[in-house]
Amino acid sequence: MDNPTTKELTRQGRALRERSPRASLGTAPNLDRDPVAILDAQNAARLPELVGVRWGRMAASPFAFYRGAAAVMAHDLAPTPVSGPVVQACGDAHLANFGFYASPERALLFDLNDFDETTVAPWEWDVERLAASLAIASRESGFGAANERAVAVAAARSYRVTMRRAAKLSALEVFHTQVTADDLFTIGAATDRDGKERRRRVKEIGRATAKARARTSEHALAKLSVTDDSGSLRIVQQPPLMYRPDTAPSDLTEVPERYRSTASPDIEALLRRFRAVDYALRVVGVGSVGTRCYILLCVDASANPLFLQVKEASATVLGPYAGEGRYRHNGQRVVAGQRIMQAASDPFLGWTESEGRHYYVRQFRDMKGGFEIERLSAQLLADYAVLCGGVLARAHAQSCEPALIAGYLGGGPAFDDAIAAFAVRYADQNERDHAALVSAIAGGRVHAVAGA
Repeated sequence: MDNPTTKELTRQGRALRERSPRASLGTAPNLDRDPVAILDAQNAARLPELVGVRWGRMAASPFAFYRGAAAVMAHDLAPTPVSGPVVQACGDAHLANFGFYASPERALLFDLNDFDETTVAPWEWDVERLAASLAIASRESGFGAANERAVAVAAARSYRVTMRRAAKLSALEVFHTQVTADDLFTIGAATDRDGKERRRRVKEIGRATAKARARTSEHALAKLSVTDDSGSLRIVQQPPLMYRPDTAPSDLTEVPERYRSTASPDIEALLRRFRAVDYALRVVGVGSVGTRCYILLCVDASANPLFLQVKEASATVLGPYAGEGRYRHNGQRVVAGQRIMQAASDPFLGWTESEGRHYYVRQFRDMKGGFEIERLSAQLLADYAVLCGGVLARAHAQSCEPALIAGYLGGGPAFDDAIAAFAVRYADQNERDHAALVSAIAGGRVHAVAGA
């Protein structure tokens, strides 16, 4: 059977509106649940000594709660209307999961950078999670109700426009599309009438990119390691956030050798020149707190460093609603999703397992960084919404026929308005869920460690 043309795909996408009108997106979520119970169920497989830290971080603010509550939102979105097409979805596409990293050619790129929950799922779920995160961030910054809606509209419109643009490109052109650090200076520039705001944009971009470029293995070596009395490099212990645990996988230092077969042949050959000399457990993020995440310090024959992050890969929160997908190894699922969705990926990506647990491996601090959301003005947050919406559309277009989704989205604001309405409603729900956690802590139902 011949592949449908772009025109035919666009027509098919437009026809999907009959079954799922764009105005229906985000409606009728399943809110008959206990958010604390959903989150607590995840803690069963986590390090018990870190569960209180997770609760404490999530209780800090409604936005912090949202960052850790991907499982709650997956539950809520499951029954909402979708158009039908599926993509390789991020699964946790909130605004803090976009950022900088180095391409294999050492260019500084901006893209999605967290794939712990990735799987094949409806594209709408990622857009809705992104839009709601923007509304929540705007509310937390005190920008007012109008801005909450405006930033969600900006993200949805950017997603729609970028997907429609992708539909007009060849598959190879979409595949090779990247957003570099230099491209960020053009976001919002066409409508920028405020010289002060323009200077502020340039300053924030410069600050974030400079910080990301400084995060290299050499920088990590100077900051995170010391030389012991025997002349060997060791990771500096920084409890309670980075420390050598009493119990760790017995074969942890063998990871560079065991996982290298899942990397490309050139990286496999390169890894043969390194050996692990030390490790530490590192507490990361909000939603990931309590999962096993280790930093491996590896050195070559000249004692030059390579830091690897070995992070536990649990089942995706989307699994119960989108299906298990094709990968039975969760580390492989994460790596495959990252390689599909990112414009270019860390060449050291790979996966392994130890003592019955799945892990994925990547470089640690290889120019990784992002914007400090709390520093953004209302206008810069709107610019950031445009950036993230466009990046998400490009990522989705890697695993679907963009013309099909573009046909559904159309050229008008119907999709934008529906997503914005959902985002504001979900920001209200998220406040109630955060309050439920705060109440559970106050009542002794769960124990939280504040300030970690």
